[in-house]
Amino acid sequence: MGELFSEERSGEVVAASFEDTPDERLREVLTSLVRHLHAFVKDVELTESEWAAAVDFLTRTGQMSDEVRQEFILLSDVLGVSMLVETLNHRSGGTATEQTVLGPFHLVTSPPRELGDDIALDGTGEPCRVEGRITGVGGEPVAGASVDVWQANADGFYDVQRPGVLPERNLRGLFTADEDGRYWFRSIVPCCYPIPVDGPVGELLRSTGRHPYRPAHLHFLVSAPGYRTVTTHAFIADSPYLDSDAVFGVKESLVREVVEGVLTFDVTLQPDDA
Repeated sequence: MGELFSEERSGEVVAASFEDTPDERLREVLTSLVRHLHAFVKDVELTESEWAAAVDFLTRTGQMSDEVRQEFILLSDVLGVSMLVETLNHRSGGTATEQTVLGPFHLVTSPPRELGDDIALDGTGEPCRVEGRITGVGGEPVAGASVDVWQANADGFYDVQRPGVLPERNLRGLFTADEDGRYWFRSIVPCCYPIPVDGPVGELLRSTGRHPYRPAHLHFLVSAPGYRTVTTHAFIADSPYLDSDAVFGVKESLVREVVEGVLTFDVTLQPDDA
């Protein structure tokens, strides 16, 4: 008879049940997860009511998620896991633009725009010009790079949060860099805003006394053949909450000033074989 379940050896016994998993990486992840989860339960001596509350919380988190709102991503964000995964998987060595979180409101169908277009369709906010250059780590221009951008409006809402109120695809755009790797478009100066607090993640923040705010930022997703895709933000230098971002996404190298109505944000890409 094999080893039976016991309080002392629970993690090892359950982890052993996954030893025949054919996929080596899946086996590694599951056995480590089980050991750490069992160690956590023992460490805090989790009660039955607490475990039931946790199951209910995760169930409601899933029920809150749909094609435009991903509550599980939001949970990962406020726990710092999203940022840690980004950091572990995209070490730039100080040569390429640093990564940060994708966030829950990116759309895979960003509207194609022409260079110079205005992405602010709702007529609110302080106008600004956003411009920059996409290069490789050697300084070479990345002609034709895809520059996907999105941001919240002056009231702190993304278009998908106010369907029928905000114009569809407001403050979103998919641009193509010119032959010198340059891009430019018109928008508004980003503002700080709270992440959604009407679901389980909001409950978590309120119960722990944490604020839900993100500093002002503009999202970028930049890609080009032969280079690693960069998911990042341009943070605004004088914004509140730079030192207490609810999702831990701020990196000093990504903070920029808006100078005379212009936000300049250059992006450096690593080769995909780096």
